[in-house]
Formats: sequence, C-alpha cells, structure tokens
Amino acid sequence: MTFADVPLFFSLQEALAALFGNHVRVARSDRVAGGDCNQAFRLTLDNGMSVFMKVNRTENAAFFAAETAGLRAIAQTGAIGTPGILCRGTDSDGYAFLMLELIVGARRVPAYQETFARELAAMHRADTAAFTGAGRFGFHSDNYIGSGEQSNAPHDSWTTFFRDCRLEPQFRRAAGYLDTADRKRAARLLEKTADILVEPPHPSLLHGDLWSGNVMTGDDGKAWLIDPASYVGHAEADLAMTELFGRFSQTFYDAYREAAPLQPGYAERRDFYNLYHLLNHLNLFGASYLPSVRQIMRKYG
Repeated sequence: MTFADVPLFFSLQEALAALFGNHVRVARSDRVAGGDCNQAFRLTLDNGMSVFMKVNRTENAAFFAAETAGLRAIAQTGAIGTPGILCRGTDSDGYAFLMLELIVGARRVPAYQETFARELAAMHRADTAAFTGAGRFGFHSDNYIGSGEQSNAPHDSWTTFFRDCRLEPQFRRAAGYLDTADRKRAARLLEKTADILVEPPHPSLLHGDLWSGNVMTGDDGKAWLIDPASYVGHAEADLAMTELFGRFSQTFYDAYREAAPLQPGYAERRDFYNLYHLLNHLNLFGASYLPSVRQIMRKYG
C-alpha cells in the first residue's frame, strides 16, 4: 500500500462500514494516555475487533496526512515494524481521525535491544530515492515535529539542509526568547553548521523523533516505531535524539555500532543535533527549555 492507497473517508461510520461491514458500530471507546498533540482511543467494535484511533480538530487533519506518509515510508523500507494504517478521514462532528491497527504487544523476543538496533540500522541503510530523489536530503512533503511545522525542502547537502530546514526556522520562531547575545551566537552557529557537522556516507530515512516514547513492543515481540517525523538525513541525527531524554540500553548502542559503525566525532556532534529538538521544545512548551538551549549554543558558538 502506498500513501495514495490509504483510504480517506468523510465520516467515522463510513470508514467502519467500508473496512468492517455495513452494520459494524463502535461498542466501546476507551481513552489511551500519551501524546501532546492528539487524543487517542481504543475502539472496541461490536464484531469483537479493536482498533486504535487518533483524533484532532478538523483543521489539524494535516497532522494525520503527515503521520501517514511517515509510517508508510518506514514500512516501505521493510526493515522494522510499524502499525498498519487502516484509514484516515474527517467527520461532520468536527474532528479528523487516523485509524491504525491496535498494537496489543507480545512477550519481547530474546535479544530485543540488539534486534531493535540491527533493524534500525537496516532502516538507515535502505534506499531513499523514493522519498526525496537519489542522494538528496529532505522528504517529498513537509510534516511536523510534535505540533511544530517541519520543512523538508530537498537539498543536495545534509549540512545545508540541517541549517536551512532545521536550525534556522527554530531560531526564527524562538526570537522572543533570545537576547542579543543569543541572537549573535545563533547567527554564528548557522554560519558554522558545515564545520560542525559532516556529510553522511549515504542519505538515510530517519524516524525524526526517536525517543523511548515512540518505540513500542509490537505483536511480534520486536520494537516497532510509532509517531514519526520522518525525513531523509544523516542516521546519527536519529541516534542523537535517542540520547536526549534519557538513553536506550548500552546493549542497543553497542549493537547499532556493530551493524553500522559511526563516523569519527559523533559524540562531539550529538548535542548540536539535539539543539534542534530543544529549540522546538522551547517554541512549543516555553522558557523552561531556554537554559538547555543556551548551554548547547555556548558549547558550539
């Protein structure tokens, strides 16, 4: 199934009828915790089946179009699990929805962390020409990091892409938080981006928001990825994000490095990648993130 093949409906009942039969109704709706942008529910249908559904206001339907594109891109690599997409749509009651298969989860496979690392490395090695053109960075459409807009305009250079489509828009949005010294330092960092980062050996499809809350144990007992902010970039940007809010196990990192050795100097670049995510948190959630932003800006600027 390609992105264009994902069914689009104009009411929840229309979706249920098309997917499960004309007489199927929702027997029970249970709120599922988690997520900052959307409400989520487990729908139990009167035929005994259950599905997972995200809901937002109709004007935010683009969130679900973007998530669909990211999930489909990850699935297209064939490297790692993601929940199946059943449909998306809007309802006359004023909401947009995304319906996915419900991840029930299973007992974790032996060597869960090592398997996760190897499958993530395989995703990072997958061909990316379908997403943004051979050898280029970005994505075929813009999307979101949380509820923040994320530009994915294709670039031939990774360092230029990261400067123009990641750091610069976030610095611009954060102008009200930054003092004169911060703004001067931001300008220097944008000028120095190509000196701080390196071009990757090949473009990689990234999850884009890879922290522990966006990894679940799937029905096969292996790690599945959810809630992507996908684009084509440098694989180490995904790895850096895993170290921002806590870390995965050391077993994971050892196995990843065995499957996909890192370029020299990754540890020195890691915080620069995560400056993007901290700026996004500053812009979405407020000044409590400013000290962390300033710390990294001072480190590199």
